[in-house]
Amino acid sequence: MLKKDKGLAEEIAQMFVVGFRGRALGKDHWLTAALKRHPPGGVILFDRNVDRSVQNIDSPSQLAALTATLQQQSRTPLLIAVDQEGGMVCRLKERDGFLPSLSAAQLASLGPEATAASMEQLAAQLAAMGINLNFAPVVDLNLNPDNPIIARYQRSFGADPGVVVAHAQAVIEAHHRHRVACCLKHFPGHGSAGSDSHLGFVDVSSCWRPIELEPFRRLIAQGYDDGIMTAHLVNRQLDLSEIPATLSPRMIDHLLRRDLGFTGVVFSDDLQMRAISNGWSLGEAVQRAILAGVDMPVIGNNLEPREDALAIGIHAVMDLLDSGRIGQHRIAASLTRISRLKQNITG
Repeated sequence: MLKKDKGLAEEIAQMFVVGFRGRALGKDHWLTAALKRHPPGGVILFDRNVDRSVQNIDSPSQLAALTATLQQQSRTPLLIAVDQEGGMVCRLKERDGFLPSLSAAQLASLGPEATAASMEQLAAQLAAMGINLNFAPVVDLNLNPDNPIIARYQRSFGADPGVVVAHAQAVIEAHHRHRVACCLKHFPGHGSAGSDSHLGFVDVSSCWRPIELEPFRRLIAQGYDDGIMTAHLVNRQLDLSEIPATLSPRMIDHLLRRDLGFTGVVFSDDLQMRAISNGWSLGEAVQRAILAGVDMPVIGNNLEPREDALAIGIHAVMDLLDSGRIGQHRIAASLTRISRLKQNITG
């Protein structure tokens, strides 16, 4: 049973991953207050803002100090996350003093052994920097060479599910050796898309293929239960209601949970991406994501920074409970999954 009043807000805060501006936390920073009062379940770090100014990361020593401060300030252990896929999608960049890395496409050309070796170094660096959750690997199939967000940035290991799974396993195993959790993305498959959900509405109904589920299906069947990130894609092959997967009970509760049997944490992609924010307010998006089956909505505060994002999210979930649109058992189930993920990486 969930706690009431202030304790309820503290528990609900654990369901959120939030971003913030700053390379250090001062006593007047909004996140400093939140970490003491009702800490989020996790934070996500970025190296640069949209305007190319530094957001959170500019050197190894600075990053290690920041993550240590975050954990020290928080009343509960934090998930500290980054998108460190390697190659063109990485937050720990060589220009800032971090290790160089190869993209998924480059690693795929070298074989799973190269991926294992590369990811061993990458995961060790994340752990040394105090990062315990990597939003990787990408298991989208490279089905559209003109895909502006997957193929363009060499984020896919290939078009063959077997190849993608072999490389993904190497990524996951390396991270687990260093007690860093992973997050497969982007469910139910972004590889065939022809546009970018960062910029607006994306419909893959005519191009998506059932084979895009195979990497998720096979890895789940092999026992993977860290995290999976949803895609902001409309797919009428899977849900005729024409809402993005992140907000779709049919895709998350039915397909991912019931049919594929996933028992880990479901993360949303950033709710401030325009595919979501163009259609729903932040509070509405949080509510729809939770009702669909998301455990941890991600609010990056990189595309549209706002200091009240966590508070809006907490109030949105409390309103779901107060109105009876969701039951306490559903929130408790998410909190259990989140707690288990944290325990797995802390030992």
